Amino acid sequence: MVQSFSSSPSGQRCGCAEARDAKRTAYIALGSNMGDRVAMIDQACREMDARGIKVKRTSGLWETEPMYVLDQDRFVNGACEVETQLEPLSLLDQLQDIEKAMGRQKIIDKGPRNIDLDVLMYENETLDHERLKIPHIGIVEREFVLRPLAQIAATKSIDATKPWKMIQDYLYDLPPNADPLSTLTPIGDGTQPLNALKSNRKTHVMAILNVTPDSFSDGGTHLPSSLEQTVIKFIEGGATMIDIGGQSTAPGRPQVSAEEEIRRIVPAVELIRSLPQAKGVAISIDTYRASVAEAAVRAGADVINDVSAGLMDPEMLSMMAKLGKTVCLMHMRGDPATMSKLNDYPDGLVPTVAKELLERVAAAEAAGVRRWRIILDPGFGFAKVGEQNIELLRHFEELKNWPGLEGLPWLLGSSRKSFIGKITGVAVPGDRIFGTAATVTAAVQVGADIVRVHDVVEMSQVVKMADAIWRY
Repeated sequence: MVQSFSSSPSGQRCGCAEARDAKRTAYIALGSNMGDRVAMIDQACREMDARGIKVKRTSGLWETEPMYVLDQDRFVNGACEVETQLEPLSLLDQLQDIEKAMGRQKIIDKGPRNIDLDVLMYENETLDHERLKIPHIGIVEREFVLRPLAQIAATKSIDATKPWKMIQDYLYDLPPNADPLSTLTPIGDGTQPLNALKSNRKTHVMAILNVTPDSFSDGGTHLPSSLEQTVIKFIEGGATMIDIGGQSTAPGRPQVSAEEEIRRIVPAVELIRSLPQAKGVAISIDTYRASVAEAAVRAGADVINDVSAGLMDPEMLSMMAKLGKTVCLMHMRGDPATMSKLNDYPDGLVPTVAKELLERVAAAEAAGVRRWRIILDPGFGFAKVGEQNIELLRHFEELKNWPGLEGLPWLLGSSRKSFIGKITGVAVPGDRIFGTAATVTAAVQVGADIVRVHDVVEMSQVVKMADAIWRY
């Protein structure tokens, strides 16, 4: 028989209705190594939410080699913090029922499985039951559990007899791994995910496709009549992602209606999705409007790239969560009309950008966006002017490793920006190819996962060379 985990003010166990209805915090391990592994974990989280086991925060996903039974595919592992009214064994029952509903069949112990859900911790309680032990006995010995758990519960204690020793301390105690684990962020069809911590990863090239008449450097150039040729040229030139924009975010450009933005971008999404050459290429939609993001995803877009990180449309973060796609959150202040005047950083540029991005990540997670679906962008040229952009690029590694941002992938978009023109003396944006090449090279060196560029053929060559120098 298992006692209730609720306590009365005197410290004695209590089975009262108030205790049973209390919201409790638990930590759940997530794992999969069959089929679309990320989709399985996404589905499991939705199932928990549907059953009243509210997923409050998630770790990143970490790709790992199998343990114990070695002849099986690599695992994707993560963890989540949930809020529940269920007692531990009832929680376990629900998790096992989710596994069953998702088609899990346990043929070999610790063998292949499409979904694996385990209770790691429940409040600060301990439980020794034949079906469930809390804290989970495998936490300390398994890096693939400790790393994701440390992202959401770094300062919690595992062992009641050692309250001073926290989860992050056990992680520090692990011996160095010859092949360090990396986070995994899905994009597109999942064949080319982002592995932000792999030293030998390839840098993704995101081609800019502005279907607007007024973008600052290529407005009106990508006409419907030549769109297919342009897209094929991008892909043959080395683009692995295509970012479609239907509303200019350059300073001083007028805003168009959401309906007009949708009218511009949806045909482009549909065209790219129809091309055999575009198989495996991720389609990103550059918008700050929730309705546009929804229309683009329905048409086949894979990534939502919001320059405002949800600040310009109060519905955007909840829409991102609803659509379940990977998102890019960029640092910006104000809006395109005011951002250039909001460039005062008295507490330091990198610390302030880090703080404000942490706030946007927290807001996205609170809205239901999973951490493994988040890409960050420091926002070159957005509320940063002149030398501030150089400072941001020069100290980018500090930003990338900022506490709370570690393990997230980054998109850097310096292409043809005005700070390049100011330094090189090149007034025409389309002629800033050499200055852009220097910034793209630097971006690879300091750890970018994606570079967003106009000159796809040339910058793909730059990326290949930079990858060969710093990543292979």
